[in-house]
Parts: sequence; structure tokens; C-alpha cells
Amino acid sequence: MAKKDPSELSVEERLKTLYQLQTALSAIDEKRALRGELPLEVQDLEDEIEGLTTRVEKIAADIADYQRAITQKKGEIADAEASVERYKAQLNEVKNNREYDTLSKEIEFQTLEIELCNKKIREANNKIADKEQEKANSEALIAERQGDLDVKKNELEEIMEETRVEEEKLKEQVKNLEAKIEGRLLTSFKRIRKNARNGLGIVYVQRDACGGCFNKIPPQRQLDIKMHKKIIVCEYCGRIMIDPELAGVKVEKAAAPEEKKKGAKRAIRKSSGTSTSSASSKKAADANDMA
Repeated sequence: MAKKDPSELSVEERLKTLYQLQTALSAIDEKRALRGELPLEVQDLEDEIEGLTTRVEKIAADIADYQRAITQKKGEIADAEASVERYKAQLNEVKNNREYDTLSKEIEFQTLEIELCNKKIREANNKIADKEQEKANSEALIAERQGDLDVKKNELEEIMEETRVEEEKLKEQVKNLEAKIEGRLLTSFKRIRKNARNGLGIVYVQRDACGGCFNKIPPQRQLDIKMHKKIIVCEYCGRIMIDPELAGVKVEKAAAPEEKKKGAKRAIRKSSGTSTSSASSKKAADANDMA
């Protein structure tokens, strides 16, 4: 049998299909709600671990830079020491005071350069020690967070495993129902559902009010909803409205005003009768006492 084109469906069939789709989507939402905050907690832990890992990599790069700087300074010290030795050897061959002063100044300069390089090396070593400590702390924190993440992931996996089969069936049902709904109507329904706090895009009338926002619906509009002649939305919240009978929902009818009045009158009469009877009994008892 050929499938019916979505645009050829009657308003009644469209509403019924939309409500079935809403029911399936709400069931999926309930399954996902069982997971609670676990997906968010897992995501937060993964983001934190990623940030800490990036931080450790940055610290490792800084340590490597300091180590390269130390190697460079050690090379400069070796060059400066070689220059000092050479200048000292040349002091024995000077011919005048001018050459002696020049060599002495070079020796002094190279000696200062060696001291400066040694100072830079000490500072770099101190920074490396600090960075190593920071790296160790970050790695310990990563290990701790990874343990928490493994626990959370296991909990989430257990919950998802329990609901996976049912959820897959519901997703297949949703896919089949969506194929039966006209594109524009489906898009509007999804938009309404996305903006609704409780995820309901179509609701039935409850006690003369919208089942989504609970605002009163005028009698004429309720009649239009029951007629199934056109798709009607709530003028307050924008949700699509459906008749409870069409949705397959049994709704208890509120007592009519006249019945309430009759019930109240019966209660008053009963109360009055009881009061009169009590008064008569009291009078009879008083008469007996007087006799």
C-alpha cells in the first residue's frame, strides 16, 4: 500500500500524528532526564582535563626554553673563560701601559660576563624547579580528575545501557512519525517545542484551559478545537491545541454549576433537619426533668 502524502492528510490526522510524535519525544526526554547532570559533569571534567593537559604542555615548553637558555649561557661562560685565559697570557707580552690597561679591562669585562651568566643560570634553575613543581601538581590534578571522569562515565554508561534499547525504538518511531507530517507544520512544531520550557509543542484542553500555560480558553475556541477543521494555537503560549478525545486522553468533567448548587442546597437541608431534630430532643428532655 502506497504511503499517504503528508500534505493530503486531514487536519484530524495531522493533529493525531503530531500528538503521537509529542508523546514519543516526551518519552525520549524522560529517558534522558534519568541521566540527570551526569552528561554535563562528564563534559566539564573532560574540558578541565583538556585545559590542564594544555597547561602541562605549556609548562614543559617553558622548562625546555630555560634549559636551552642555560646551555647557551654555559657556552658563553666557556667562551669568556677562554678569553680570560688568552688575555692573561697576553699580559706577559705587553710592551707599554696602554696595552696592559686594555687587556686588564677585557679580563675584567669577561669576568663580569661570567658572573652575569652564572646569575642567569641560577635564576633559570630556580624557575625550572618552580615549573617542575607546578607541572607535578597539574599532573596529579589530571590523574585525580581522570579518576572522577572514569567513575562518571561508567555511571552514565550504565544508565544509557538500561535505556538504550527503548530509546532506539522511540527514535525510530519519531523518524516514522516525522515522515508523515508536512514539512512546514513539522518545522513550526519543532520551533514551538524548542521555545517551550517543558518541551511540549502540542497540548490538549484541560478544564477549559490550555494544557501548556493553563490560561482559560473561550468556549467558541474550544468548539473550534473539537471540530478539527483547522490547526489552532494557544493565543497566550503559541502551543498547538488538540481535543482530549482526539489525543486519546480521558479527562474528568468538572461538575456543572447547577449540580453544585443543588448539592449545596441538599447539604443545607440535611444540616437544618439535623439541627431541628437536636432541638426537639433537647426540649423533650427538659420537659421530663420538670415533670
